[in-house]
Amino acid sequence: MIRRCTADDFDRILAIINDAARAYRGIIPDDRWKDPYMPVGELASEIAAGIAFDGYEIAGNGLVGVMGIQAVEDVTLIRHAYVATDRQRSGIGSALLEGLLGRADRPVLIGTWAAADWAIAFYLRHGFETVPGPEKSSLLRRYWTVPERQIETSVVLADARWRARGDRREPGL
Repeated sequence: MIRRCTADDFDRILAIINDAARAYRGIIPDDRWKDPYMPVGELASEIAAGIAFDGYEIAGNGLVGVMGIQAVEDVTLIRHAYVATDRQRSGIGSALLEGLLGRADRPVLIGTWAAADWAIAFYLRHGFETVPGPEKSSLLRRYWTVPERQIETSVVLADARWRARGDRREPGL
C-alpha cells in the first residue's frame, strides 16, 4: 500500500535512505560519499524545505520504500527515491514513482548521480530522458540546492511535459 508519510515515519524514512544508499559507496566520487549518507539533520532540513514523502508499506513489515516530491517554482522534483535493499527489484520503486507522477500537475525533473547507472536506467524505463550538460547544470542550480561538485557529478532527467516546453527556456539555459 502506498501512503503519504507522516512525522511518525521519520526514523524509518531515514533508515531506508541510508540502507539503500549503500549502493552508492564506491560508485559516486569519494568526496561526495558520507556515512551516514543522509544525517538526521539533513533529512529534517529537506522536509522543512518542502519535500513530502510517500511510502510503500507492507503489512507486518511497515515502510519498505520511500520517494519524495517537492514543488519548486514551475516544476515538480522527485527527490530521495529509495527502496530497502532486501525489497529492491520487486516493483516498489515503480509503484511509488507512478503514484507521484499521477499527482504531478506540472513538468517533473529528477536529479541523480551520473555514475548511478541503475538509477538512470530506472527513470529511462519510466519515460524520462536525460537533459544535456549545459542545460542540466542550469537546472540543478535553479531548482536544487546542491554544491558545485554535486552538479559536476549529477544528471537531470526530464519527463515529457518538460520536453514539450520546447525552447521556452530562460537565458543561460
